[in-house]
Amino acid sequence: MTSTFTRVLLAAGALGAAVPAVAEGELNLYSSRHYDTDERLYSDFEEMTGITINRIEGKADELIARMEAEGANSPADIFMTVDTVRLTRAKDLGLLQPTESAVLEGRIPAYLQDDDNTWFGFSQRARILFYDKDTVDNPPVTYQDLANPEYAGLVCIRSSSNVYTQNITAALVAHLGQDAVQDWANGVVANFARAPQGGDTDQLRGIASGECGIAMSNTYYFARALRKGDKSMTEADLERIGWIFPNQNDIGAHMNISGGGVAANAPNKENAVKFLEYLASDQAQEYFSAGNDEYPAVPGVSLSPSVATLGIFRGDSIELSDIADNIGGAVEVLNGAGWE
Repeated sequence: MTSTFTRVLLAAGALGAAVPAVAEGELNLYSSRHYDTDERLYSDFEEMTGITINRIEGKADELIARMEAEGANSPADIFMTVDTVRLTRAKDLGLLQPTESAVLEGRIPAYLQDDDNTWFGFSQRARILFYDKDTVDNPPVTYQDLANPEYAGLVCIRSSSNVYTQNITAALVAHLGQDAVQDWANGVVANFARAPQGGDTDQLRGIASGECGIAMSNTYYFARALRKGDKSMTEADLERIGWIFPNQNDIGAHMNISGGGVAANAPNKENAVKFLEYLASDQAQEYFSAGNDEYPAVPGVSLSPSVATLGIFRGDSIELSDIADNIGGAVEVLNGAGWE
């Protein structure tokens, strides 16, 4: 993790008459988003506002620990990360403050906001099921189906310590109850093709290699591979992989988010709110999709072709706070099932 602020310099050149000639200040951004494509988000914000973004980038847990250690003297204005678990942890530790903004309230759907407005979701990733079209004739159509005995030895999925696994399990607990989800987790573990390992792309590669028949992954990994290719998978490998948006007749496909909030001791609070409002703008929302193959949080914003290729689906509109409230129960379920 960078030990000092990395300053993203205001791009030189003709910026247009609407851009302030003098910087209006700075913004200190603590972010665990690690995508090169986000550079465009930062540079566009700077050009529009004259505010210079100073970044500290690292893993979410490291950034949270850093903010705790810095205490009231923390220079952090914004904390951004890619899952509900860490956003909730930051809130519970008193590291975020409520944000009053008519722009955010009006543009970000209520279910993508924290109950106390300490954080907001700005982009989404559907967590769906992928399968080997060559070997799986009857793919699962719900998350619950992953526990069916017919899929014994076919399922590849991430570890129980992964936040995506915890989030989907917590969502199922909220919908179905902990006892039912315990039975489900037991069945999924019994159907493992291999011990949980690697990231989402590794699950997709497992299908391409024939090691896995069914896998769970966030959509943007597959959409990115369709758009840019993947050195470890050929075009034929990608053609072999089919996908299912689960639970279209009931709860909908689970959605993970990337989000952020204003730090509790933000020295540049006004600039921080401006940045969050910018992330909710059509321009930024379109770039989340075009640059990183994510789904916008704001309804009606157009999708990039790579994302649109996956098709129209119903997403789960469960309140993210409900998922956060059930993370503890989800961890109990996963441990109880022996999910590694």
